[in-house]
Amino acid sequence: MKTTKFDVADYLDSKETIIEYLNVVLAEGNDSDVITALGQIAKSVGMTKIANETGLSRPSLYKALSDGSKPQFETIMKVLRAFGGQLQINSI
Repeated sequence: MKTTKFDVADYLDSKETIIEYLNVVLAEGNDSDVITALGQIAKSVGMTKIANETGLSRPSLYKALSDGSKPQFETIMKVLRAFGGQLQINSI
């Protein structure tokens, strides 16, 4: 039996799924998990599309959204907007 490596980007196939995934990561993960999740979302939407909508190059996006990176807040906001997301603060 042949197995393949699990890639969450393969399952982020709708805006609703993407938003739910990011909300879970925001609620349960750390800052590195959020950056990794944004990278997976960008991959599922299409890195070229995200690059075009953010004005950033594909290599810059890959670097900014890779594990262990520390992207600027402006980059995070651009990526969120590119796939139709936004930040919202709720009380807990």
